[in-house]
Parts: sequence; C-alpha cells; structure tokens
Amino acid sequence: MITIQTRATLLFGTLLGLIGVNVTAESLGNLAQYPPTPKQLTITTSEDGSPVIEPSIIELDSGNYYRLTVSCPDVEGDLSGWRLELPRLLNNAHLRLVSVGDMEIHLQGLSFNAIECDEVGSATISFVPIKPGTYEFYVGNVPLAVGRPMGESGAQVSGKSIYGKFRVN
Repeated sequence: MITIQTRATLLFGTLLGLIGVNVTAESLGNLAQYPPTPKQLTITTSEDGSPVIEPSIIELDSGNYYRLTVSCPDVEGDLSGWRLELPRLLNNAHLRLVSVGDMEIHLQGLSFNAIECDEVGSATISFVPIKPGTYEFYVGNVPLAVGRPMGESGAQVSGKSIYGKFRVN
C-alpha cells in the first residue's frame, strides 16, 4: 500500500523532472577533502604608511578546499598593524580551521570577524567557498591606531586602507 506521503513525494519528483530540475544534483566538493590548495595573501606597509596587498585578486573555485595564509612581515607594533576583514567571503564559505602559530581553532562552519596583524607573523584560514561570486575584502589600520575602540569592525575612514577581491568561480 502506497501512503499519501509517498504519493506526494513521487508526484513532486515527477513535476520537478518535467520542468527540468535535476533532482539528483551533486555537491560541488567534499568539505573535508585533504590536502587544501594553498593560497597566499601578504600585507606589507608602503613608504607612506599605507597597506599593500599581494595579490589584490585571489581566484578560487567553489567547492574546493583552500588554506589561505595571511602574512604580515613588516608590522612594528600594535598601532602600526593591519586589520583584514573578509565578511562577504566568510558568509559564503564553510570554515574549517584557523591557525595562528602552533595554535589551531577548529571552527567547522562557525565564523569570525577579522584578523589583526599587530606583530610580524602569519595566520591561516582553511575553508571551502560554497557560492560563486566576487567578494571584496578590506585591509586597514587597526581601530585603536586611529582613535577607535579596539575590535571595531568596518572601514576606518580616518585611516589608511586598501581593498582586494576574492573571485569565486
């Protein structure tokens, strides 16, 4: 005997097939696939004190696993550091891991706001972008350096900043 629920499921599947919807769509990738593809973002300071990013555009493929290393090789202290914000990418990616030095933070899909480079070093973010698009990121003064509260998010309009892009295909 076929239940009403089974009939409804069969009817819905048939209707989707008739209008051209692929009911057996497959995932773009394995969110746990190892090893991640390495990507690098380096933030340095120009002679006039402005941030310089290399590269300014980072190409990614949706569904692939990446490890982005953010390096700040020339920071001289808390007030000369840089703040990296990438909320648009983070809102459209599955986060797996953030590492700073030998410490690892296993996020498994949770989020964070920013990375502040207030000393020479690097941090890594392991993630899978899940939605194609172009996502702008911001690098600017740490808020405290321009008289704003520590940890404040968003562009620091009285400071020096630059924007880059993640392009997810």
